[in-house]
Amino acid sequence: MLEPSDGDQRILALNSDGRSHPVENALAIATFVIGLVAFVSIFFPGGHVIGCWAGTLGFVMGFYSQYLSVTTGERVLNIMGIVASFVGVALGIARGGFLP
Repeated sequence: MLEPSDGDQRILALNSDGRSHPVENALAIATFVIGLVAFVSIFFPGGHVIGCWAGTLGFVMGFYSQYLSVTTGERVLNIMGIVASFVGVALGIARGGFLP
């Protein structure tokens, strides 16, 4: 009685509606990866430049990807990428800004 249904087993799947969304999936994954790069780069000396530019790119691309997203999995990756990008650009600006 408490076993998950078929829909609950695929919560993290990007194509949870059963259709293929190659453009939306690629944008969601790219947003997440760029946000991760922006976030991680601020922990290295001189990484504030990469953090600022990657964060700005991830932030803008994330909002566009969120606009195009179709499934919940894509939206989850988009939001995580947007937040990581924002933190990366904010801390990058605090540590030196866009220029070396």
